Amino acid sequence: MWFLNIIYYILPFVLFLSILVFVHEFGHFIVARSLNIKVNAFSIGFGKELWGRVDKHGTRWKISAVPLGGYCQFLGDDEASSSSNETAKKLTEEEKKYAFIFQNPFKKLAVVIAGPGFNYLLAILIYFALFAIYGRFNIPPVIGEVMEGGAAQSAGLLKGDRILSVNDHKIVEFSDISREVLMAADHKTSLEVEREGKKLHFDIVLTELNHPTKQKDTKQYMLGIKSTGSVELSHEDLSVFEAFTAACHEVWDVTAVTLRAVGQMITGKRPSNDVGGVLRIAEMSGDITKNETFIDMLTFLALLSINLGLINLFPIPVLDGGHVVIFTLEIITGRELSDQMKNYLFKAGFTILLALMVYATFNDVVHLFNRLFKS
Repeated sequence: MWFLNIIYYILPFVLFLSILVFVHEFGHFIVARSLNIKVNAFSIGFGKELWGRVDKHGTRWKISAVPLGGYCQFLGDDEASSSSNETAKKLTEEEKKYAFIFQNPFKKLAVVIAGPGFNYLLAILIYFALFAIYGRFNIPPVIGEVMEGGAAQSAGLLKGDRILSVNDHKIVEFSDISREVLMAADHKTSLEVEREGKKLHFDIVLTELNHPTKQKDTKQYMLGIKSTGSVELSHEDLSVFEAFTAACHEVWDVTAVTLRAVGQMITGKRPSNDVGGVLRIAEMSGDITKNETFIDMLTFLALLSINLGLINLFPIPVLDGGHVVIFTLEIITGRELSDQMKNYLFKAGFTILLALMVYATFNDVVHLFNRLFKS
């Protein structure tokens, strides 16, 4: 059993993450090289090197022991970062021409943006290929999880139920459900559901959830269900242009929904326990590998790639987005930030990132405990 768990959960997680990290870091790498910036090392993973080779340009390509990220190490960097350090100060005038830290802010900005940009490009290419081959797809209105204590559980809805209509409005895909629920008058909904070939009718009063914030309690009425995450295909023939346009729209929609969810968590309209980390990703990777199709795996990879690109664009020092802010300020002001200011910003950013990682891991552990012992 433990061997199967390794196959179903650990290996897919490592594979998905390695692909995403490679694409992200390759974005940094290829743009840096095109701008004549020397890359000393390109690593998938952190820690002890397991395998490595040096190419003709002097870049060491390697796979490291801890598969939870990766990095491009530029000429002059002490570590896998691009902040000021002592190594850069020891470079010769000739070497400084090829060191990232001594480039103009426009070049730095291009290199930094390329990482998240390539994650977005990967997602667009995946969706484009799926749309071009299989036609449009959507997430079906099938219940993947009934939330404990919610209105759906009280009414008797079950995992696997397919929602056909809400308040007499036809439901085509899962996103239609939330739209109709939000429009429900007096927080009452009438659902037609298909279960094992039979049509059932449910009259449900939505559950009111309270989320305390510093300013008020925010009330939100919910049905209390989650989707399966799998997709259905239309097998509609699309032209190359239509497939590409649909792919771009899909990436935009995922980004918009993610940002809206983050905003809801910040304002207290959405529970913050939705924040997950590597354990949640590993769990989802395993579930999809065990239960879903190859197409579902590809759409999951695209979703992860969008989220990785978006998260890295958040304006937090240490992340790419933090560098984007710094280099943009340098372009606007025409002055480089002092090393002291950069150190303060990076320390603050690292603290924020560490806190988020700890909180996400805590949520993951609680989620796994509930799944294993309360299911």
